[in-house]
Amino acid sequence: MKLPEHIQEGRSEPFGALARDNGVNFAVFSDHATKIELCVFDSSGARELKKYALHGPTDGVFHGFIEGVGPGLIYGLRAHGPYQPEHGHRFNHHKLLLDPYAREIVGRFAWRAEHHGYELGHPDGQRSFDKRDNALSALKARVAPPPQVAAGALNAPRIPARDQVLYELHVKGFGKLLPGLPPELAGTYAGLAHPLSIAHFKSLGITTLELLPIHYHLSEPHLHDKGLVNYWGYNTLGFFGADPRYAACDRSDPTAVNDEFRSMVATLHEHGLEVVLDVVYNHTPEGGETGPTLSMRGLDNAAWYRLPHDDKSRSENWTGCGNTVNVAHPRVTQFVLDSLRFWVQEMGVDGFRFDLATVLGRTHTHFHPNAPFFTALAQDPILARAQMISEPWDTGPDGYQVGRFPARWSDWNDKFRDTVRRYWLNRSVSRGEFARRFTASNDLFHHGRRGPLSSVNFIAAHDGFTTADFTAFDKKQNHGNGENNRDGRDDEIAAVIAEPDRARVRRALLATLLLAQGTPMLLAGDEFANSQQGNNNAYNQDNPTGWLDWANADRKLMAFVQCVLLLRREEPALRHARWFAHSPAPAGERSVVWLAPSGHDMQVHDWHDGAMHAFACRIDASPKHAADVPTRGNGCRHLLIAFNPETTATSFALPTGEWQIALDSSGELNAVRPHKPLSVPAHSLIVLRDLSD
Repeated sequence: MKLPEHIQEGRSEPFGALARDNGVNFAVFSDHATKIELCVFDSSGARELKKYALHGPTDGVFHGFIEGVGPGLIYGLRAHGPYQPEHGHRFNHHKLLLDPYAREIVGRFAWRAEHHGYELGHPDGQRSFDKRDNALSALKARVAPPPQVAAGALNAPRIPARDQVLYELHVKGFGKLLPGLPPELAGTYAGLAHPLSIAHFKSLGITTLELLPIHYHLSEPHLHDKGLVNYWGYNTLGFFGADPRYAACDRSDPTAVNDEFRSMVATLHEHGLEVVLDVVYNHTPEGGETGPTLSMRGLDNAAWYRLPHDDKSRSENWTGCGNTVNVAHPRVTQFVLDSLRFWVQEMGVDGFRFDLATVLGRTHTHFHPNAPFFTALAQDPILARAQMISEPWDTGPDGYQVGRFPARWSDWNDKFRDTVRRYWLNRSVSRGEFARRFTASNDLFHHGRRGPLSSVNFIAAHDGFTTADFTAFDKKQNHGNGENNRDGRDDEIAAVIAEPDRARVRRALLATLLLAQGTPMLLAGDEFANSQQGNNNAYNQDNPTGWLDWANADRKLMAFVQCVLLLRREEPALRHARWFAHSPAPAGERSVVWLAPSGHDMQVHDWHDGAMHAFACRIDASPKHAADVPTRGNGCRHLLIAFNPETTATSFALPTGEWQIALDSSGELNAVRPHKPLSVPAHSLIVLRDLSD
């Protein structure tokens, strides 16, 4: 490859490397660098061919244009500037840096001492300066083909929010052991779009796949030392490309990997399935102040990361992972939005679940729903169609922000998880608290322009016990993680329930999740009682512990989940997009009435009766006139849901109506006797339809 002697001035936008007809433009942001060099390598990435000093800075951007080159060019960056850790500056031009905007990443990363900007073990610690060149072992960027609109962006199913059912899964974990899947596709993007995988999603009634991180990520040094990996992927280094470890194609070819991901999204869309990505814009693998210099730290540590005001030699650790990305900086906000747009427009995805999302809304210190990032996101035309889901907490001051995100967002609701578990496992929560969570947590979300669907309800997620495990273990079993069982939550709500009650409680839990107002999220494998053998933090278990155990799937439980989701689809009252009105409801509105087992409306003393836990709710639709009464196919006028977490059957007096059993989690009831009480079995949830006019 013949390279020109000099680099042209080029443009200061867009960021990253953009292939044009006659060359490639480069643009890199840094507030404090004095010079940034572009280093071009041969096709192996082992030999540096040319070094160019970029022009600028222009408004904090260094830029240049190399004529006569194109996609496939391999490059890295070197940033010159002050090495003054006490002021937050950690420039070291001996370290080759990965472009944060790299759309393709090449090389095999290995943790080495020379990746640090200071000398490990030196008496002066971080004040020392490491002059070793790390280029040979550093990851490098490869210029990608020109951007194009992905097929998945054109055939997105656009499922109404009220109809969404989220399904949280790990690409590899879902398909690694899926029976019938060709071995070469097991645990891959292509495997996720295989007809067998799609058939499972469709048979359940899932609408939206929420994928654990698929961005290019690294495993932490302590895992590498133990021969383990970061299986979940919450350690992103490359924010513009799919991780090759989940590809069925040639994993050394980033273009092929990204194409496989695009094809997966487009195929899933063809079958009416959405794709939401779990994304990690809150921290990076560069870790805390003692961590390596791989990318952002070397380009401008003081701009890219949060630093304490009283000691800029340290990193602000509001993530529990060592560092915190400074999304309050305008250029970092732009970086996150550019990355999100890439995944929507060029990869075709439908939305995002943001890990530790409170970080995104922090200004100087505290969270605000009108923070600059949210304001910028709200006016972005490309991202206007994308779904936004928050994990609404971080480890910083006032980090718990459930219900406080902007109107278009939905939030993971851990209060739903904890309340529902307590109600069915040990009845250690009041009926009032359970009723509030079952009807979308109005105490958290009924304000501003937020509706019931803002509450993402779940009882289990990747982080914690599976549903099968929190009904079979009361203590974590994380010994395989190599941390002497110290990792993972110690206070997770769980109980050892003996059979046959265990199976019955699981069905009641899952029915509660899938029938509650709000947006349900099912953990992959919970539909067939997948177990991690009590491990509630399987983040480094890339083995059968972390993979779905299809061979031992509980097919009866799976059939039950299918029935529950079918009922949800058939009854609009179970997926209501507006808050229930007070009973009696105005014409055309829906209301909910809470009933004691005796049949009377719940009174103040009933709500405060800690000895009683069984009760029922009646969801009513009030039509404008008789001709508006929905047919059964479009949902009935009245639904009655009876909850009995007690250890014995409870008799329920039924309201006037022609009641028919629509769902029985116990499997014991056959029919309702007219004008007679209904004996609801222990540990069960019953749904009745009123067939009368």
